[in-house]
This record gives sequence, C-alpha cells and structure tokens, in this order.
Amino acid sequence: MPSGVRYWTVLDDDLVVVPVADGFLRQVRFGRDGAELTTKSYAGSIALFLRWCVRTGWTWQAGLEQLGLFMTWLAHAAPVVSGADAVPEGGMVLTGPGIAPARGARRINGVLTAVRAMVVHAVAVGQAPGHLVPLLYEVADDRDLPEQARGEEAGMSWRLRARHRVHEPDTPVQRAADADIVALLRACLSARDRLIVLLMARAGLRRGEVCGLRRSDVHLLADSRALGCPVAWAHLHVVRREDNPNRAWAKSRRQRTVPLDFLTVQAFDTYEFERMRVPQAASSDFVLVTLFREPIGAPMRPDAIGELLAAACRRAELEKAVSPHQLRHAFASNVLDAGAGVDVVQELLGHATLSATQVYTHPNTARLRAAVDRVLSPREQAGAQR
Repeated sequence: MPSGVRYWTVLDDDLVVVPVADGFLRQVRFGRDGAELTTKSYAGSIALFLRWCVRTGWTWQAGLEQLGLFMTWLAHAAPVVSGADAVPEGGMVLTGPGIAPARGARRINGVLTAVRAMVVHAVAVGQAPGHLVPLLYEVADDRDLPEQARGEEAGMSWRLRARHRVHEPDTPVQRAADADIVALLRACLSARDRLIVLLMARAGLRRGEVCGLRRSDVHLLADSRALGCPVAWAHLHVVRREDNPNRAWAKSRRQRTVPLDFLTVQAFDTYEFERMRVPQAASSDFVLVTLFREPIGAPMRPDAIGELLAAACRRAELEKAVSPHQLRHAFASNVLDAGAGVDVVQELLGHATLSATQVYTHPNTARLRAAVDRVLSPREQAGAQR
C-alpha cells in the first residue's frame, strides 16, 4: 500500500476481512485512484448488505435474489435495527402510516449502486459466477437483432439499466438565500470565519477545498506573472492533494482556477492581519488554521467548517440552518442569474460533466416571471419587425 494512503474495507462479525468486499474496495481506491471518502461510502453500503444477509440467513450470492426485500429493509430498518451493534431482539422494523422511513430514496439507490459494483467486480475477477449479473441488470440477447446490426460474434450483452431502483422525487436544489448569507457574515466572530463563508458563497468552493487551500494557491495581485502564474487579476487555484494532514482535498483531480471578487479579496486582507497576531500560525502553509483553540496553528479540518457554520446560524437566528453545500449552490445560482452559461458554471464548480451542473439550472418563480415579462407583446413584435 502506498505510504500515507488509506482505504476502507469491510469486516465480518469475527473481525475478519470479507474478501469479495475488500477486493472491490482496493480496486476502487488503487485501481481507479478513487478518493478515500468514496471507498468509505462504498464500504458502509456494502456492510449494510452483508449484515442483512447474515441476519436473514442468506449467503451474499443468495441475497442478490432477494434485493426487493433488502430494499424494504433499508427503507424501514432504523440504525437501532440495522447498525453493526444492534441486538436481534433490540428493535423491530416498523412500517405503516405515521412511520417515517429510516432511509430516503437517494440513500437506498446509493447502497444498491455500491452492491452492484461489488458484484460486477467479483464476477470480472472470478470471485463469483456470471449468472449473478442478470439478477442485477436487464439482459438482452442480440440474436433477436437483424444480422446487419449484429457484430461478427453474437452473444449476450447487458443493458445499462438496473433492475432494482427506488424513484427519487425531482426536488429543486436548496440554495442559501442572499439575506441568510448576509446574516451569517454578521454573525461570524472572526475575520477567518467571514472568509470561509465568502469562499463558499462567492467562489463556490466545497468545504474540503476550503480547508485544503495552501497560501501558495492564492494570488491576489493584478499581475501574478512574477509568481510564475499567467492568470491575471485576483484568483485562487484549487489543487487536489491527498497528503494533507487535515484530510482535506479537492474532489476533482483536475486543477481549476476560480476568480475572486472584491469582497473576497478584502476578506483575505482582513484575515491576514488577524492571523499575523498568532505566532504559531506563521509556519503553516495552509490558508485556514486554528486561531482560537488548540492545536493553535494547525490546519482546519473540514468538519470544523460545518461546526462553525451551524454556530453562526444559531447566532443569526435563522429559521433553517444553512449548510456548506447550500452556500455553494447559492454561488452557482447567482452566477447563472447574472447571465453566465452553464458551461461557465461547470468550470467554476469543477464538475467533470455538464449533467452534474444541470441541477443548478432549475429557475425559481421570480426567474420564470422575469423571463415571461421580457417577451414582447404581438403588437410590439410587429412594430419591431417593421
């Protein structure tokens, strides 16, 4: 295993590594160069499936034939029942009117995605028989196609359509309101905390990207060519580094440049004076460090971003707490409202595909009204054509 690189795996009740899960998670982490958090999410999902198989008396191969029952269990088995430490007689699976689901559709689909990926990998490397794949995906025989449409070798091919999936309601992206962002800034207790809010709300950074920023990534000059950077005006570079001691890194492996507006540049300047008063912070190359509690001068952890934001929401007496990702949503929505194209937002947010950015394009009622009001009446259109 590479030095300093960790991955997550799955253990059985005897604390023995489960080979089929471990092989898949190693492939995700090292073969595909997946992020540690990705393997953590996959490991948790696979552990749920394997735990259900053990408690229902099935092998994991036999459990694949009962995925419908597993989905029902996921939806209604609360952690007191489905957790690793749950005692069989310690809780019941309750369903019916008035009983809130234990997991939503998105979480269930995420668990099923991890299970399917593990099984496909197991079949590919010979750890499981091939007949398991049709249990997960719809399978089509290309022999029913015209001869011209078939290749030289006819055979079985599986469509990219999973057999088991829960419908996810199309809900609009929740963004932080501009008034809430202003209230958060007023409720911040330090220049550092105000900078954190602005980096998410005015630059669209994820909390891991905020905590992973190095001082060498931030260029606030009008001309940074003396620093070896050809990008003009104030900006920062989002760079993925997996050796950060605070375990904060950018989600995307592709480096991107994000322009900074005047408010964010001012926040950087104010924070620098605040940071200079803390001698322990001088030696750290990280932009954001702990200033008010031990360990002083250490790089901030991503979890600390959520904690300080929740505290600021309480001080601001907001009706609903604002999450770090809602600030990022606000940035994307405001850029779109200002007239930028979806491709611009995709680049600013660091999305690998345009489809990942499409969720931000859902207009609210005010934008729909403004669009209709901009349409000329028939008389005005006729006059404009003369």
